[in-house]
Amino acid sequence: MSTVSRRSMVQTAALVPFQAVRGSAQNSAVRIGIIGTGNRGSYIGRTAAADPRAKVTALCDVSGERLAQAQAKVAPGAKTYENYQELLSSDVDAVMIATPVYLHPEHFEAAVKSGKHIYMEKPAGLDVAGCKRVMRIADSANPKQNITFGFQQRYGGVYVKAKQMLDAGSIGKVREVHGEFLKFALQGDEPELPVPRTEAERLSQWKLWRSTFGEVIVETYVHNLDAINWFLGAHPLKALGTGGRTVEKRGDLLDHLSVTYDYPGKVQATFIGSQMTPRFFRSNKERYIGEKGFIETAREYWTYNTGAGPVTEKSSYDITRDSLAEFVRRVSEGKPENVGVRAAESTLTSILGQMAIDARREVTWEEMMKSA
Repeated sequence: MSTVSRRSMVQTAALVPFQAVRGSAQNSAVRIGIIGTGNRGSYIGRTAAADPRAKVTALCDVSGERLAQAQAKVAPGAKTYENYQELLSSDVDAVMIATPVYLHPEHFEAAVKSGKHIYMEKPAGLDVAGCKRVMRIADSANPKQNITFGFQQRYGGVYVKAKQMLDAGSIGKVREVHGEFLKFALQGDEPELPVPRTEAERLSQWKLWRSTFGEVIVETYVHNLDAINWFLGAHPLKALGTGGRTVEKRGDLLDHLSVTYDYPGKVQATFIGSQMTPRFFRSNKERYIGEKGFIETAREYWTYNTGAGPVTEKSSYDITRDSLAEFVRRVSEGKPENVGVRAAESTLTSILGQMAIDARREVTWEEMMKSA
């Protein structure tokens, strides 16, 4: 792939600009509370705090140690809570929720009822019932509430440009889609652990079990599947998949899988995922092949080729910044969005793939939705 030329940059820049942090601080910064101050919660907290329009004023976690670390590194002087309901009753304007997946529907419902603006980490839930609950609650929200989920591709500048080009018809009708997320996440010699018996054990091991994490396709690969749904403008009609455990000995999650989804318009999307690559190898991308060319998307870049050779543009920062900046902007300017139903549908796309893998047969969207 060639790096983008100055002339190509001018041409592609006309599509849509990067959605980087922009604007100036308002008279009153958006007061943000973080619920769940682990690695992800602390990261989005630091990113949001760097925006002059926002200020992290409250932190919540069941772990006093994590709370103290977050207060020192994310928001010195912020109020701390060990009960999320108390934070929701405080004077924050918005909450960012980064708690274990099995708690998402419960925490989302409480946040919607509190009237706060919400930035919720993905996925919507770990099963069909949880996703339906999120849909119902999202539909009941005050129209003035901002409800955003952490699907950063929807806001990332490189993805926005690629979507604009696709919509402009530059590669013609999409004929097929390929996505993959291959990464090192386990060596294979990690010690086995017994099934959690207490809530404390569930919290400490929540990333190892379907009952708390969902499957890997639900918690992790949902990013890719959300992007594919977005670019194709639909959720899939059915899925067929396979997967297994080659080196994983802990918990009950798969360490590799492959799913083929059928979308409207006779478009098939294949997705492969792996948690056991060598430490030095990682590949996380989607590719859309049309009758006149292709577009490839990733968090770090986007590439297209319509016959004159490939053109690549890189992102100079993590696109999480784009999604948080857009959330803060919408809150500060009073321009709400509510993507709760959409986020649940993308999560259900992942669950559809999981169900197809488990059943070892084709599973339809309708069958999945009737299962709970």
